[in-house]
Amino acid sequence: MSTTGRYTITAALPYTNGPIHIGHLAGVYIPADIYSRFLRMTGNDVAFICGSDEHGAAIPMRAKKEGVSPQVIIDKYHTIIKKSFNDFGISFDNYSRTSAPIHHETASEFFKKLYDDGKFIEETSEQLYDPEADQFLADRFVVGTCPKCGHEEAYGDQCENCGSSLNATDLINPKSTISGAEPILKQTKHWFLPLDQYESFLREWVLDGHKKDWKTNVYGQIKSWVDDGLRPRAVTRDLDWGIPVPVAGAEGKVLYVWFDAPIGYISSTKEWAAQEGKDWEPYWKDKNTKLVHFIGKDNIVFHCIIFPSMLKAEGSYILPENVPANEFLNLEGNKLSTSKNWAVWLHEYLEEFPDQQDVLRYALTANAPETKDNDFTWKDFQARNNNELVAIFGNFINRVVVLTNKYYNGVIPLPGAFSEVDEQTLAELKAYPAVISSSIERYRFREASQELLNVARLGNKYLADEEPWKLIKTDEERTKTIMYVALQIASALATLSEPFLPFTSRKLKSILGFSRLDQESTWNEVATKEVLLPAGHQIEKGELLFSKIEDVEIQKQLDKLEATKKANEAENKVVEPQKDTATFDDFTKLDIRVGTIIEAEKMPKAKKLLVLKVDTGINIRTIVSGIAEHFSPEEIVGKKVTVLVNLAPRALRGVESEGMILMTETPEGKLVFLNPDEDGVNSGAIVS
Repeated sequence: MSTTGRYTITAALPYTNGPIHIGHLAGVYIPADIYSRFLRMTGNDVAFICGSDEHGAAIPMRAKKEGVSPQVIIDKYHTIIKKSFNDFGISFDNYSRTSAPIHHETASEFFKKLYDDGKFIEETSEQLYDPEADQFLADRFVVGTCPKCGHEEAYGDQCENCGSSLNATDLINPKSTISGAEPILKQTKHWFLPLDQYESFLREWVLDGHKKDWKTNVYGQIKSWVDDGLRPRAVTRDLDWGIPVPVAGAEGKVLYVWFDAPIGYISSTKEWAAQEGKDWEPYWKDKNTKLVHFIGKDNIVFHCIIFPSMLKAEGSYILPENVPANEFLNLEGNKLSTSKNWAVWLHEYLEEFPDQQDVLRYALTANAPETKDNDFTWKDFQARNNNELVAIFGNFINRVVVLTNKYYNGVIPLPGAFSEVDEQTLAELKAYPAVISSSIERYRFREASQELLNVARLGNKYLADEEPWKLIKTDEERTKTIMYVALQIASALATLSEPFLPFTSRKLKSILGFSRLDQESTWNEVATKEVLLPAGHQIEKGELLFSKIEDVEIQKQLDKLEATKKANEAENKVVEPQKDTATFDDFTKLDIRVGTIIEAEKMPKAKKLLVLKVDTGINIRTIVSGIAEHFSPEEIVGKKVTVLVNLAPRALRGVESEGMILMTETPEGKLVFLNPDEDGVNSGAIVS
């Protein structure tokens, strides 16, 4: 288990262009919180640091879209995000923001130190410029065709389709998202961090030094980048939103967000240390401190190549001991998307599932995308709650607490001699802290969550085998020993669940009367202490730790997602442009009537065609229609349809077609009849 030490734990700074969703939680914040809580419980000095990233180009883009200032956007989402984290139980020691004066000061000082030490390259280069908006274009203000996969909506810094990192000048057919204009190239001066000069350092530090202890997905991405050859990367850009570049001749330029954002970890630590009356420097500059970054896989390059190169260039900072990046979480089979509202938003979940923070924490941990992309479904969420938290964890605690109150008025009984089963059960219990610790320390939080559940399984099996509810009638002394052992397991669960299920842990500790114990049981004491809950100790009346989630609640969430899907389809549907203007005389040439399909059969050797007999009111005629992939002949016989009856006849596969059935289609491509299906509308009625 962990020996005591100092840890600086960082969680990726969330962009303040939208709220927090389950993908953020599963990939970054829940594992970081489990790790930080565990380290505190094992006696370590922990600084768990985060804050809002408020200088990305997405911020002014959203502000422009909503017609407000960027400050309005960042204030709105910083407030939502910070409150959501707090209500969800993410135990940050400090949650700051990059718009804070201390961050502007820290980032400026960091840049100035590297500038003064000659660590930057100054270059004049050609950048994309919007001649209509009269401004240089940040990467996110340019879209075009990805040169690597052909995706037509790639951004200037990254293609979200294939994941490739790009330069805006790489895009094919680029256009400005501000004005829609085709950008031109214009000269501008910027400062670059020469990453190529740090290749040997990165090879030695990561590729040689962390080959065995870093996750393969992280190591592989770093190796790919380094083997491909690193190139200088701009640390400044032409933009009016961000931290001004603190050197002469840099008017109208700000620090690139990728440069300023990770420095936010340092400034947030400074802010926390000042509030706590501590010295911040040991948390970033003492070689005995362990620095761990929790991020998603889209941030690997920034935290494992660029930020370490910045720290190395500065010279006085420690490097991360590990960067356990996770893969992505999808939602009901589709990629999570802030812009498309395809997400489960944390602040909405907290409103719709009150007092059920731990259910989501558990479901996301048990299905964490640690080694590959995983999929969150509401049905799995329901099953995790009902079949695991309720049926295993909650069931065990409920039985123990109810029986203790029923048999002994809530007073823990004095045990007799332990049987072999008792000894074996208690020995298994004492092994679990080390087992769970091992998983956590290897960043296998999914595995750790299942080992925690195994503690409850141990308790359930013990009770099921020993059956105290039967034995109480014949052997009261043996029953006391059984209940005593079961209560030790319950006590261990109250402690060991704290990193994973903090609200449940608090509730269970209250039920078990932890506040009345001389000393609260710590993580390691579960393994070392002979007695966790002593005989004679009073526990409280029981309350359910978890409640069953019904189908109706899940259906409500599925309906919500379906509404989002339909809204996206409506917003994204392509409307054909208007055709050339037709005169009234042109329209009157069309003879459109109501018809009734009286016969229908498939055209031989034709996949798409049906041969129809249609009563047009004028006569019964043959019409060939390309609807066979959408309708069977049987389902359309008797259907009233709208027919263009004076269309010039046309031979299709030897069958003369005398008219056209009028149709439209949904965004999914489903054909729909333009259908006058009201009672009293007869075949031959004219449509005008």
